[in-house]
Amino acid sequence: MKIKNSFLVCFLIFGFFSFSQKVQLKKADASYDQFHYVNAIKTYEKVANKGYKSVELFSKLGDSYYFQSNLNDANKWYEQLFSLNEKVDTEYYFRYAQTLKSIGDYKKSDAMMAQFNELNASDLRAILSKNQSNYLEEIKKNSGRYRIENAGINSEYSDYGSSFYKNTLVFTSARDTGGVFVKKHNWTNQSYTNLYGAIISDNGNLETPLKFSKKIDSKYHESTPVFTNDGLTMYFTRNNFLNGKKGRDSNKTILLKLYKATKIGDSWENIVELPFNSNEYNCAHPALSPDEKTLYFSSNMPGTKGQSDIYKVAILSDGTFGTPVNLGGSINTEARETFPFISNANELYFSSDGHPGLGGLDVFITQIKEDGTHGKIKNVGTPVNSNSDDFAFIMDTATKNGFFSSNRIEDNLGYDDIYKCTETIPIPKDCQQSLTGLLVDEETKLPISDAKVVLYDINYVKIDELMTDQNGKFDFGQVACETKFRLQFDKNEFAAKETFVITPKDSGITDVLIELTPNLQPLKVGRDLRKTLGIDIIYFDLDKSNIRPDAAVELAKILEVMKQYPTLEIDVRSHTDSRQTSKYNISLSDRRAKSTIKWLIENGVAPNRLTGKGYGETQLLNSCADNVPCTEEEHQANRRSEFIIKKL
Repeated sequence: MKIKNSFLVCFLIFGFFSFSQKVQLKKADASYDQFHYVNAIKTYEKVANKGYKSVELFSKLGDSYYFQSNLNDANKWYEQLFSLNEKVDTEYYFRYAQTLKSIGDYKKSDAMMAQFNELNASDLRAILSKNQSNYLEEIKKNSGRYRIENAGINSEYSDYGSSFYKNTLVFTSARDTGGVFVKKHNWTNQSYTNLYGAIISDNGNLETPLKFSKKIDSKYHESTPVFTNDGLTMYFTRNNFLNGKKGRDSNKTILLKLYKATKIGDSWENIVELPFNSNEYNCAHPALSPDEKTLYFSSNMPGTKGQSDIYKVAILSDGTFGTPVNLGGSINTEARETFPFISNANELYFSSDGHPGLGGLDVFITQIKEDGTHGKIKNVGTPVNSNSDDFAFIMDTATKNGFFSSNRIEDNLGYDDIYKCTETIPIPKDCQQSLTGLLVDEETKLPISDAKVVLYDINYVKIDELMTDQNGKFDFGQVACETKFRLQFDKNEFAAKETFVITPKDSGITDVLIELTPNLQPLKVGRDLRKTLGIDIIYFDLDKSNIRPDAAVELAKILEVMKQYPTLEIDVRSHTDSRQTSKYNISLSDRRAKSTIKWLIENGVAPNRLTGKGYGETQLLNSCADNVPCTEEEHQANRRSEFIIKKL
């Protein structure tokens, strides 16, 4: 009887705890769904510390920290999640990999990304991870180019998102500056943010911050301003709140919008929201192009690839706006791309955790070109980037001084801090090569106008097509460095030609001189009889000197001409490709010349009318020299014989 009662008591206690856990989890889930992560964490951790385990519990606990950018604590719960050895959403492989970087375990992080890649081969983050497996080496190359220090204006609360305004640094802060009632945000348990300004002294240091504008402040978040050069217009981020009215999305959440304010006297007035905002998605963190004709920002509007993408929108001459344009898949990924900044040198700085980095958000840079495209995306390296969130980078290109925000542990007063940075060594500019050329007649050396020139990549994918100008010149503009291209030339009166060009690894101009052979040429001493007759190149198989059947057909044409002109004498010159040693190739080409002469003699040409020599690989027709990767077709172009007229 005692035994039965003992089981009954245990059952009742277990049932009580099970019921209690369900109640607490339900409460935590409600907080989680409303983005009240601080409250959700408290309840979830109580349940977890009592020994309760589940995929849902550990994933939501990890996410609650992850979405607060607390990657260290998120790592603890993601590790518990994966230790269950149960099926999880593939996104958690990426999140776990990110948090592993936050604790410095890059080896395990890369292993998790490899699993993520297998499960999400078409994901841009997977593609970037696979294509940039040496990302740590590349980051190391760009590291050590900045000197950083704490900006000296930080509080124990979140301080971030700065902008230059005349001689003042305007920034975002959640610091409490007094008041009987302080409204706190359930996501972070901090006060709602306002804008503060700190004068930049002559020595570059920042003076004591003061609230920037009472007219801009509301009871919700204001953050990340940007100003026009005349100081009369400000774009900034605020919760969906204007003229005392707040707006919510379909889930009853107050999202972020972009606003514009105008300086009138000493006050910021006429606050209006930008027309492409919506109650149903976020728009935040504005940035202006140097000419102030384009506004960049971050958003999760329809068409966004990930959690947030970077967009641009034209600011029209009448003050209205065009349609926002997503910057595309070469910049935006399925993760976060945010906090854009455009320098006076037209460089786009942005933060991302989708591109390979050191952990959390990293700062990246790319050059915006005149046609609106951009160059190579580069991680700016340490010490700006760390294994924590690093973001909101701005730079004065004249003084080489700038600021960025980070939640790194070192030298951090609390949450996000603002850091001053000075550029000491510029990040190398993208290699820029221009491909130009001159097309001339092989005989007269005169320019050939109105000839078609087609540019292909090495796989015959067409890149561009143009016609030579009246001076025989062509210009394909900027092309990639360290790249092999095919060029094809076509003009009615000339034999078509194809050649190869390899651009160097450094910036500059690749200028080529191309000669085309006229189709109909009179017999003339010094000319190649094959070209004069317009017959096909006589090729040899790799490492062979025997006359191929197709070569015999072409040699028969040479034979006929020599019969028609009994005093004609020719010099047979044989060539090889670059494979094998130079000594071997001289010997091989000599055998080929002798083989060609032997064939002509056997078919009726007097020996005294023929001379010949092998030139090996000394006169290649293309760039396929030693250690240059080439196709079999490209190598075969060099395995040929020429028939130079010595006497008529």
